[in-house]
Amino acid sequence: MGSVDIIAAIATAAERAAIGVVRVAGPDLKALARALLGKVPAARHAVLCDFLDENNEAIDRGIALYFPAPHSYTGQDMLELQAHGGSAVLKLLLRRCLSLGARLAEPGEFTQRAFLNDKLDLAQAESVADLIEASTGESAKSAMRSLQGAFSIEVNTLIKSLIELRMLVEAGIDFPEDDTGRLEEANSARKLRAIQAQLEKVMRAAHQGNILREGITVVLAGRPNVGKSSLLNRFVGEDVAIVTSVPGTTRDAIRQAIEVQGVPLHIVDTAGLRDTGDEVEKIGIARTWAAIEKADAVLLVIDSALSEPQEDRKILARLPNNLPRICVYNKIDLLAGEPRTEALDGEVRVYLSAKTGAGMDLLYSQLLNTVGWQPTGEGVFMARERHLSALGEAARHLSEALENRQHIEFFAEELRLAQDALSSITGEFTSDDLLGEIFSRFCIGK
Repeated sequence: MGSVDIIAAIATAAERAAIGVVRVAGPDLKALARALLGKVPAARHAVLCDFLDENNEAIDRGIALYFPAPHSYTGQDMLELQAHGGSAVLKLLLRRCLSLGARLAEPGEFTQRAFLNDKLDLAQAESVADLIEASTGESAKSAMRSLQGAFSIEVNTLIKSLIELRMLVEAGIDFPEDDTGRLEEANSARKLRAIQAQLEKVMRAAHQGNILREGITVVLAGRPNVGKSSLLNRFVGEDVAIVTSVPGTTRDAIRQAIEVQGVPLHIVDTAGLRDTGDEVEKIGIARTWAAIEKADAVLLVIDSALSEPQEDRKILARLPNNLPRICVYNKIDLLAGEPRTEALDGEVRVYLSAKTGAGMDLLYSQLLNTVGWQPTGEGVFMARERHLSALGEAARHLSEALENRQHIEFFAEELRLAQDALSSITGEFTSDDLLGEIFSRFCIGK
């Protein structure tokens, strides 16, 4: 992606709307503006004008906004053309911009230019896409906090602390006759543990942000007729799954997205698990186990009115060891039971009725707690898998540094590697291949 040419794109959704926006960016847009608008609009003022074709006839009449460099989103000259939102009008307007020397922008190219021109760091740039894709109000708020720099501030604070410690350590290497005294004076172990504690705090917050971004995939599993489909319907609030007394009614996975306390949940209802000779049902059961392998958590639904726990134990034994799970004892309404939760031999149980909804609030709370969602009341910033990976890598290098603090060269090298891992989050040290991968996933026009 070059940054010396002019790029243009339709920046609004393809559906018909009252207003649509065409965005243009490049090193110098004055000539393009004169040809398209008949003048260069006043900087940062909304100007009503005609958008002109090659024959000086109006394509449309709308609002033009001109942002001269460097005070723009990309750091280059930018034009935003607000036209009527019909697709034909916007395509004509875009085509006119291309005829004046612009080229069609690639996905994420406007934001990539903002990053390359130091208007945003990489974590902030990624949060632009996260804000657009946010599926809940809480995830949108978190993405906005990242866009405003909350995550970057935390990371840069850690980097600054590492740099200060590295300066003292490197001085010890350069002046070996003084290395013991300098390190003792710096109290390197104490400083390093303080950095580790702060990193752990950032990692916890990043994990919360990652839950908001990715959501939680929850598989409903269990024997036939235990109420999995009824539970799905209760989660969603409407009848999206067929509920009958016939075993094996659900043959394929049914997926629905919901929101609980601002956290996106992807609920997957699956075929009942049992021994069967029905070839179609066997396929459904195989898909159930495949869905379980990809899940973030599983709810093993059990009919509390039945007395065959050994069958449920067999299913529990087959679940992946590290997969969070909750045993949901359904149909307590048939036993006149009360909703409750309990922990028995490390097994979390929730007693409820999918039919009446009694106990669903207990299930929501227990489910979020099981997958690690711990709302603190503090601002959560958005985080991606690559951020978690980089934070984890930094934590590993800090642990290695602590173990090797008596060997000053190894100590210094582990500190450097930890700093590099953290710097990759904000883009200070990031490969061009990674940049291309990140920005290619943005929408065109952003």
